[in-house]
Amino acid sequence: MEHGSYQDQSQATFSLTDEDHTLANSLRFTLNQDPRVTFCGYSIPHPSDARVNIRVQTTGDPASEVLKDSCQDLMLICQHVRSTFDQAVVDFKNKNSLDAMNIGP
Repeated sequence: MEHGSYQDQSQATFSLTDEDHTLANSLRFTLNQDPRVTFCGYSIPHPSDARVNIRVQTTGDPASEVLKDSCQDLMLICQHVRSTFDQAVVDFKNKNSLDAMNIGP
């Protein structure tokens, strides 16, 4: 849910349900890397409420578009980390299977 004004779309607060610090802090990081963002922060209204409020203020671009772009950037970062991890696991297993057979590369 977006809370903002129709007159100034460069600032808004987005309320994400069923989320916590994991997504909010990651989004805050990617948003703060964007040069269009002048302020970004998040809060959790209450520990028992599974909701995160993310505040975004930009240099003029619509805050919703900047948030969408940051979500896409975060998804690409996660995909890169996952593929790097998977490749490291494959390399580790291959190296250990060679070591177990006492066969050098």
